[in-house]
Amino acid sequence: MKVERQYQVCSRCVMDTSDPEIDFDDVGVCSHCHKFDAETSKNWFPGKDGEQRLSVICDGIRKEGKNQEYDCIMGLSGGIDSSYLALKIKDYSLRPLVVHVDGGWNSELAVHNIERVVDYCGYDLHTQVIQWGEMRDLQVAYLRSGIANQDAPQDHAFFAALYKFAVKNRIRYVISGGNIATESVFPGAWHHSAMDLDNLMAIHKRFGTAPLRTFPLMSFSQYYFYFPFIRKMRTVRPLNYMAYDKNEALGYLKGRIGYKDYGRKHGESIFTKFFQNYYLPKKFGYDKRRPHLASQVLSGQMGRDEALLLLEQPLYDSHELVEDKTYIAKKLRISVEELDALSTPPGKDYAEYKNWDRKYMAVKKAQQLVEQFSRKRIGNYS
Repeated sequence: MKVERQYQVCSRCVMDTSDPEIDFDDVGVCSHCHKFDAETSKNWFPGKDGEQRLSVICDGIRKEGKNQEYDCIMGLSGGIDSSYLALKIKDYSLRPLVVHVDGGWNSELAVHNIERVVDYCGYDLHTQVIQWGEMRDLQVAYLRSGIANQDAPQDHAFFAALYKFAVKNRIRYVISGGNIATESVFPGAWHHSAMDLDNLMAIHKRFGTAPLRTFPLMSFSQYYFYFPFIRKMRTVRPLNYMAYDKNEALGYLKGRIGYKDYGRKHGESIFTKFFQNYYLPKKFGYDKRRPHLASQVLSGQMGRDEALLLLEQPLYDSHELVEDKTYIAKKLRISVEELDALSTPPGKDYAEYKNWDRKYMAVKKAQQLVEQFSRKRIGNYS
């Protein structure tokens, strides 16, 4: 599947006007590039300074957790980012509890890669399998809602389960594979936060058919108050303190543990692959490769011309698409025809359903006031 575009493209990166909130300066450089220069890059330390900063952070984590079985917790999907991170934090002698949340869409390669990472590092792995009837019902509800972020059910379950495991094991530090090198460009207009429980429950109430009795959930108060302020949990993103290059990381993983490449981003999840490479482009005109490639251009991992050439490649092999559609429809207990209809424009905005926006804005205003008077930044990310 190839997405034809007639949009204005940034003269520096490869983001375009498929992002409705994008702006361009007089020479065609986009607002994402300017934000990267003015804000995002200030939290990126790919040189020696980053190594020193990360060493200090890890020293603190080890010291605080020296009398506990685990000093931190991390999620492992089997993707490049989390797999590479798992190996690198071993070099810093951290002792993570590794959590994998199985939402029912793992590819065989994902299972292989997770096993190789855990065996190589000697980590304890806890896998939580989401009750499939509830996951299926929620994912069908999301498809019928017509909104952009179809990965919200999986993402919400992942973070809710991870944080609850952390509390259960008295762990304060969450190690995250999130990183600026490959994820600095993020069009906020493309989809809404997966952690918005108000939105999730409104969509499920409208389109779901079965109660969510065991599904891991996280409320607004838990996300913004309980975990960061009561439990004093902090999220650390070590890849922001390294010269993280995706291709080099892949080669490192292949050489060290026999890691198997998926061939495309998020190939570890069959549904995510379908959502990003078919549903989003067809229903909304969003090509998730653009922000990821734009991020790599801005972080110096590739040139703009190379990124543009990669965007010319088809999003899906035609035979693979037929196989994935058939598999997903059967697993969700809907017809391929309905799956195609649900992937057809027009899409709907998440705001057509109840959401946390008013509460979120109130919290952000309060945070700004506190930061203004205290002259200290409030946040739980390092």
